[in-house]
Amino acid sequence: MNYINKASMENTKMAELVISNPKLMLTLSRFGMELGFGDHSVKEVCEKANVNSSFFLMICNIYSNPDYIPTSDDLNTVDIEAVLSYLSESHKYYVEERIPHIEHHLKRIIEACPERFGKTLKRFFEEYKKEVAHHFKYEEETVFPYINALCDNHVEKVFSINEFKSNHSNIEDKLDDLMNILIKYLPAEIFPKERIEISLDIMDLSSDLNCHTLVEERVLVPFVELMEGKCYENK
Repeated sequence: MNYINKASMENTKMAELVISNPKLMLTLSRFGMELGFGDHSVKEVCEKANVNSSFFLMICNIYSNPDYIPTSDDLNTVDIEAVLSYLSESHKYYVEERIPHIEHHLKRIIEACPERFGKTLKRFFEEYKKEVAHHFKYEEETVFPYINALCDNHVEKVFSINEFKSNHSNIEDKLDDLMNILIKYLPAEIFPKERIEISLDIMDLSSDLNCHTLVEERVLVPFVELMEGKCYENK
């Protein structure tokens, strides 16, 4: 798939953009956008939601093209407050909506399983939730406040974005273990249709989390590295 070009896409109808790549629907609520675009363009919808259209299309590119890497010029258009808001809204979506949705449907399968399978499934999912909570807490309580302090030029060099980059884990990895249990090891008679549905839900979550990771690694980290360079140069 070709990259989404800002100049050519701003005047495209938002509905057409989303229909061409339904994965983009996952990002809309994080920008404060709702369906029902009518014939409004990407630029018009972004303006109504008070969203920078360049940043919105940058996120669309990441969701549409796994090999997409923003250029230095792209990064120079970034509003760091918009990035942090987007990431925080993503955390909220995963914790308050997507993970509880999967947990609700998984509970029915766990209750129908032989005890040894049920306990294993439950343990894997509980461990996954803890890992996600720890991952997001670190970002919300350590990384994001550091970036905000950096923006205000009030930060001492006791932390750097390189520490975040070095320790950044992919929280979708454990979902592979859960998928293996659901697809390979549970007895065939245990809710086969429901297992297919929840497996598709988990795949969607894993794909979305991967895009979330790419936003952090390809937008947040390089932008903050530029900020650090300018900040510490002047000290």
